[in-house]
Amino acid sequence: MKTIAALQAAVTAAPFDGEPSDAELDAIDRELPVILADVDLLDAQIMTIDRTPTELDQRRIRRARRRVLAARRDLANLTTAATDATVSGGAA
Repeated sequence: MKTIAALQAAVTAAPFDGEPSDAELDAIDRELPVILADVDLLDAQIMTIDRTPTELDQRRIRRARRRVLAARRDLANLTTAATDATVSGGAA
């Protein structure tokens, strides 16, 4: 029977400094427009949580939804373009 300490040493062999790596920071930078658009949408929805939405509120929510969709589309296109650039296509 193996002891817990022996198993834990194998799992935590690499020290963790608690800071995000450069790759993680780059991913956050790429996703930041989507994050900000999601926050704007949540803000618009939260403002109408305790009352009936007015026409202005409904427009604000629609615009925020469109910004979220546009930001997600741009991120997907950016990811696809990066993948296409790294993968060579065509048969040789």
